[in-house]
Amino acid sequence: MDYDIKDIQLSEKGRLRMEWAEQSMPVLRTIKKRFKKEKPFSGVRISACLHVTTETGNLMDTLKAGGADVVLCASNPLSTQDDVAATLVDQYQIPVFAIKGEDNKTYYRHLQAAIAHHPMLTMDDGADLVSTIHSEHKSLASDLLGGTEETTTGVIRLKSMADKGLLLFPVISVNDASTKHFFDNRYGTGQSTLDGVLRATNRLIAGSVLVVAGYGWCGRGIAMRAAGMGANVVVTEIDPLKAIEAVMDGYRVLPMADAAKIGDFFITVTGDIKVIRKEHFDVMKDGAIICNSGHFNVEIDIPALEEMAKRKRTIREFVDEYTLSDGRRINLLGEGRLINLASAEGHPSSVMDMSFANQALSAEYLVLNGKGLERKIYPVPAQIDAEIARLKLGAIGVKIDKLTKEQQKYLASWDLGT
Repeated sequence: MDYDIKDIQLSEKGRLRMEWAEQSMPVLRTIKKRFKKEKPFSGVRISACLHVTTETGNLMDTLKAGGADVVLCASNPLSTQDDVAATLVDQYQIPVFAIKGEDNKTYYRHLQAAIAHHPMLTMDDGADLVSTIHSEHKSLASDLLGGTEETTTGVIRLKSMADKGLLLFPVISVNDASTKHFFDNRYGTGQSTLDGVLRATNRLIAGSVLVVAGYGWCGRGIAMRAAGMGANVVVTEIDPLKAIEAVMDGYRVLPMADAAKIGDFFITVTGDIKVIRKEHFDVMKDGAIICNSGHFNVEIDIPALEEMAKRKRTIREFVDEYTLSDGRRINLLGEGRLINLASAEGHPSSVMDMSFANQALSAEYLVLNGKGLERKIYPVPAQIDAEIARLKLGAIGVKIDKLTKEQQKYLASWDLGT
């Protein structure tokens, strides 16, 4: 079996951590039990480009239990948990191509290794796998039943491809499932991002001015958690609807040019490029801390910061201190990459339980229906979304009401009024 990981000797540590994560993933555990019996992926090759974490490890185990021939590579150079990579290779016999801290050349070599598996299904986190297949391996598209995509950034890229008629196979947007973005993006990103900031800096959040760039579901989660820890939260936005929502949620909304002057912490979650730029670095406080929790490391204009700095040093693990010509210091966390995975462990398992349940069931849906789908982006089928919510409620012991026949009749009628 071909693979490329840091150290196979880390296997036992990874196994225990995967076991710990699985305890908080009851929905995926239920799906795995069914997959083991029914083998829906028998004979199906799956190439996955995901963050190699304990939760991802349990997803890979679930797919393999369903009969899949799985290969995994990293979707980010800093997000790999090397012990999990070792466990998957050593104890699950799943080929993994991922090393925490790998350079770009290695990252794309690992991506090519996953593509060399000749997938029939893809699982993507940022659309690098799909875009590379489209740009360099179009001949593989004829064997592909479809793919899944888990991130806002990836969905944006894929929708652009579909709109231009370039997409060669159907892709299900797992990111748009209610049981994904309402919970993973909001509660997962909210908690894990601040966890990453705290692990990297050990700085006090309470009483600080914390600037959140972008008020999508991820931005909402970060703002909520930061405010709960006592931060004075400022939001920057380009969408007037999201901006007014942030105002009504109790936050100050400012242009980045003004927020840059007062912020102690800056967190970008927009999915766009150069959200924090030279003109913002020019007015930041001495000691300002900037980081990103969007998928790619392009939201902060790092080349501009490099050019402005007269000195750069790594003052703590995951903290690069840039000293400017006037003596001010700006601290960049995790090389501008996903801080919740660079310096922490990513989303809590109980949140990823629903996200990866979506991945598993969407993949099964593609095996059953992929050949009849058009080459476009599809939402997660509503019945899958609802089933995951139902399973999650059952797993945590929560019961809900059901409509009576009288209520069903009322909601279906048009003539029952006052």
